[in-house]
Amino acid sequence: MLTVIEAQNLVLQHARPLPAELMRLDDALGLMLAEDIASDLDIPPYDKSMMDGYAVRSADLPQGNGVLTVIEEVMAGQTPRLPVAAGQATRIMTGAPLPADADGVVKVECTRLLDGHRVEIADAPVKPGQNILYRGREMRRGDVVLKTGAVLGPQDLGLLATVGRAEARLVPRPRVAVLSTGDEVVEAPQMPGPGQIRNSNAPMLLAQVRRAGAAPHYLGIGRDRVDSLRPLIDEGLRAPVLVLSGGVSAGKLDLVPGVLADLGVGAHFHKVEMKPGKPIFFGTRGSTLVFGLPGNPVSSLVCFELFVRPAVRRLMGHADSAPRMRPLPLGDDFAYKTDRPTYYPARLDVADDGWRVRPVPWFGSADLRALSGTNAFVLFPAGDHQHRQGQRFPVLICDTP
Repeated sequence: MLTVIEAQNLVLQHARPLPAELMRLDDALGLMLAEDIASDLDIPPYDKSMMDGYAVRSADLPQGNGVLTVIEEVMAGQTPRLPVAAGQATRIMTGAPLPADADGVVKVECTRLLDGHRVEIADAPVKPGQNILYRGREMRRGDVVLKTGAVLGPQDLGLLATVGRAEARLVPRPRVAVLSTGDEVVEAPQMPGPGQIRNSNAPMLLAQVRRAGAAPHYLGIGRDRVDSLRPLIDEGLRAPVLVLSGGVSAGKLDLVPGVLADLGVGAHFHKVEMKPGKPIFFGTRGSTLVFGLPGNPVSSLVCFELFVRPAVRRLMGHADSAPRMRPLPLGDDFAYKTDRPTYYPARLDVADDGWRVRPVPWFGSADLRALSGTNAFVLFPAGDHQHRQGQRFPVLICDTP
């Protein structure tokens, strides 16, 4: 049986970044650039005022005090018509172009308008360049402002707009098809009948797909019959990633592995030494990655974070796509007995001396309610142990993209 690390490495060996596409930037948040982006102009494109105030000649105010004649007013978006001569000033707003021959801006709080054409200045000596942002200070035309491999945040989208880009070559979001299986499963609006349960896995997995940055596609529920499973799985195999929940164990009606094999999916592993989630399946058909997750919801959630999410991130171009594991101290003593390495639901709390991890009450892989309010899983080793407060364990953090 593979260890978790061995299984993760095997998954990532088969995950390759998707080909880059020229895409509009409307939905580019979190995507990776596949080209260098250069500025098409100087930014700012002109010398501009950083303050509301008056554009002046520093030579007219060697002591910072004086009375000047106001020759015009320039708002942001307007262009000065007159140069500033000796004894003159131009009323100017933040972001407006600096008039010719002015070399400083006095902020309005240091001035007093005497009448419609004169202003009294009461400031420290004006220095050349005061409150001015010169042309090209942020970037010059031709400067590379974003490099290949940059993952776009909100500020980067603003920067792309600044340099005139409404589209760029990006590694796209992989489409992830999600299929629930089982005769006992019904959708959330339906009242379960005898022996039935509501489909909690699908909305949970679809949300995990979105949180990983991918595009979810729900296929519905496949019943425990080949004629139901086969067309839905066949449809799912057209996506870069297919995630199934249920039907992968060794029961009489666990038909998924056989249907996958009939459709040309090669199996790479079907058990991993872990709890919950031991019977996880991973296979491929061509470049499509196929994950068969156990039907118990906590098993599905943990297996997604450990195996599917890293694969999705690799498809999106991330070289370092391994799960976020951090060694963190226990917040309390905790006794636990397990026959396999166990990813135990926990909550991260911050204390005066840093982060602590606290296991929550949990009775097993069917207990999804226990996970409400949790944001991590602490990895406990196999055996019967009395773990002590402050003892460090690997922690899988899964509360953020």
